[in-house]
Amino acid sequence: MDQDPHDTAERELLEAVNRITPFSATTPSDEEQNEPKAEISCQVSKENPGKDDLQDSNASLSSNSSMTTKELQEYWRNEKRQCRQVKLLFEIPSTRIVEHHLSKYVMYKIIILQTGSFDCNKSVIERRYSDFEKLHRNLLEDFSEEMEDVTFPKKTLTGNFTEEIINERKLAFKDYLRLLYSMKCIRRSKKFIDFLTRPELEEAYGCLRGGQYTKALEILLEVIGLQERLTRGNPVSIIPTLCAIMVCHKDLENPASAFEYGEKALLRLQVHTSHRYYIPLLETMITLAYELGKDFLSLQEKLEEWKAKKHPIKIFTLKELAVREYVQ
Repeated sequence: MDQDPHDTAERELLEAVNRITPFSATTPSDEEQNEPKAEISCQVSKENPGKDDLQDSNASLSSNSSMTTKELQEYWRNEKRQCRQVKLLFEIPSTRIVEHHLSKYVMYKIIILQTGSFDCNKSVIERRYSDFEKLHRNLLEDFSEEMEDVTFPKKTLTGNFTEEIINERKLAFKDYLRLLYSMKCIRRSKKFIDFLTRPELEEAYGCLRGGQYTKALEILLEVIGLQERLTRGNPVSIIPTLCAIMVCHKDLENPASAFEYGEKALLRLQVHTSHRYYIPLLETMITLAYELGKDFLSLQEKLEEWKAKKHPIKIFTLKELAVREYVQ
């Protein structure tokens, strides 16, 4: 069975914590041990991770880490919770026909929710046939063997807007997404995650660049929940979204909310201090902490410690980094 890179990082982190102080690991409950594995085994993704992601995944804890033993243990517990698999269910309850100038197409409403419990934070997105088609082509480039038995609804020359064809495709796309998600290498791939989140993120960052912070924030808060579900094995990947939410709250003069999301982002970066967002995040958190009357000295110490170890380089502000995301 293939070894997941996130599982390897998790073991390395545990070993590092154990070298610093004895750690009492909790054993899984009988229910967790007996839970069936509803997952299709497949090969490791052939996609090459981005430079930042690769550095983050391979980051290790050194003896001169600025984190205390308590912080290390808390970080490990949080990582363990984040890495638990979340099972998602895909539903396509409805469609709508869009006529725009000379084009006409069907939009499929996709509801994504967590199974096993009542999910009040379900995600709702819309995609058209061409979006599914593009996803299928992209996945075939990297997972041709895994996609060998995956069928895709073919386009017809006529009748694409009949109720019969639309209903058939609704069911077909639902089964298609369920099958893709059942394969670990695909559900963790950037191309699959981008299909489910990128259009909304591009819209949100476009609003942010245009100064429409309220609209950007509304979209980002919708997307972040889905991102968290899709990237439990790699919590660092949602740092840009957390920081963009932080920027929106700050510019909308909601410092307390900005600080709250900043804490979430900083927690994920405690052992990833080489991440491009780390220093801009620290600087913004210091400003917010001072404004809110919170402890900013510990944050200042971390900033000074980092600067003492690194050569002077140009550091963008948090907002400058945010507006550079998803620039086409």
